[in-house]
Amino acid sequence: MSEHLSPADVSFFYLEGRTTPQHVGGLAIFEAPADGFDYDRLIRLLEERISLAPRYRQRMRTVPGNLANPIWVDDPRFDITYHVRRSALPRPGTDTSLLEFCARIQSRLLDRDRPLWEMYLVEGLTDGRIAVLTKTHHSMVDGVGAIDIAQVLLDSAPEPRRTVEGVWMPEPEPSSSRLVVDALAGAVRRPAAVVDIARLVVGDARSASSWLTGAVAGSVAAVRDLVRTPQPSPLRATLSEHRRIGIARAELDDFRLIRDAHGGTVNDAVLATVAGGLRRWLLSRGERLQDSSTVRALVPVSVSGVDEFASGGERSEPVTALLVDLPVGEADPLRRLARVQFEMAAHTDSGQSVSADTLVALSGFAPPTLHSLGARAANRLTRRMYSLVVTNVPGPQIPLYAAGARMTEMFPILPLNEGQALSIALTSYNGGVFFGVNADRDAVPDVNQVAGDLIAALGELVALSVPGDEETTLADPRSSRPARLRAAGRAAAERTVVSTRTRRPGRAREETRQ
Repeated sequence: MSEHLSPADVSFFYLEGRTTPQHVGGLAIFEAPADGFDYDRLIRLLEERISLAPRYRQRMRTVPGNLANPIWVDDPRFDITYHVRRSALPRPGTDTSLLEFCARIQSRLLDRDRPLWEMYLVEGLTDGRIAVLTKTHHSMVDGVGAIDIAQVLLDSAPEPRRTVEGVWMPEPEPSSSRLVVDALAGAVRRPAAVVDIARLVVGDARSASSWLTGAVAGSVAAVRDLVRTPQPSPLRATLSEHRRIGIARAELDDFRLIRDAHGGTVNDAVLATVAGGLRRWLLSRGERLQDSSTVRALVPVSVSGVDEFASGGERSEPVTALLVDLPVGEADPLRRLARVQFEMAAHTDSGQSVSADTLVALSGFAPPTLHSLGARAANRLTRRMYSLVVTNVPGPQIPLYAAGARMTEMFPILPLNEGQALSIALTSYNGGVFFGVNADRDAVPDVNQVAGDLIAALGELVALSVPGDEETTLADPRSSRPARLRAAGRAAAERTVVSTRTRRPGRAREETRQ
């Protein structure tokens, strides 16, 4: 049955261009089972389960004259081997070559004449690993009820659950004349829909301000603060058609250690880490930072309307975007953390926060879907209002498998919006935290340094959070830190960066624990 795209879905096609593809990506690393894992096995698994995600066999079709939003129709030419492709890295199959391949794939627009997704099986990685790279257009993910293709693949046990794919017969497409008649009839029944479409095309900033007013419960002072123009920064650039991808690996226990030592939440520790990493990178680029310097980040970590989803009531947007000023000018790691805690506490007090457990419970293996929903929330605001998007989505803390292959790592990849040179996404999974950094190829040639600086900033906080040292408490974040603790932080950062770059699946977690 054909279904019209929502106005929010249509907006992604207006935003999309050769320099701004609007798809979310994911890079998953697997250990092959003893009996191997190849392209044919991946195809069989998807053929059995793709009926669980019916949107992945549909394509977008426009209405003549743009009289109504485009519709989803079954693709009679659907060919799973077109969407699932096989690649291999040249020897020795390093992470560097994998990320270069990933950057090339993520730079390309999806084919609008076919279902808007692709998947790549990448072989030839070191240590016998395999990778699965996915990209899915934002318009495909229209709520927490939507299922990402990665969710279809994964099981909680090595033995895959049995699913039976019935015979699929695509529904016939409506004729052009039928689409026109239906569009005109719909305009008569609901003339406001025409206004909605026009507003999306124009991108009226006033509508974004109105949405923000609701997001902060009508606080006029907060709205004035949110609409400030972000400071000039290397984070803002004219985008090219090409990307660079960086990754970093950390341990969830390290963020918990920071939380337990200094209060707040794991997400506070994450944002303080991002602030510290960005500070290091900006200084390496020769930026002059004052104590008050900040980088405005859009952080889609809150959820609204969960009760409505759970009770089957009216559907609302499940992810809310918060604008957070990351204190990159603050040199002291604990004072950075305190400033982040203070700002995030204000959002929590406003009722805009939901626990990580609630996020995970929304939709099984939810990270790909929720990262995309976060980026959807970001697109509701004008790009002048923030410098980058940071998404932090908790994932399951048990190992997951695809046809017997154990997933060891999962790196999310967010798209870039016009004028923004960098995005940072992270997902926790099975005790690890995995950062994906997407950057414009020309504006951020040192994306690997960005990834390394994130882990170095984490190392600083970990070194200042060791239990049993009363000087590491956050009773007075303005107090000076002893020189020996600063030295310990630098040493911890160096050790963490090395272990992050060399860690391989299966090694003990103590590699990155400080």
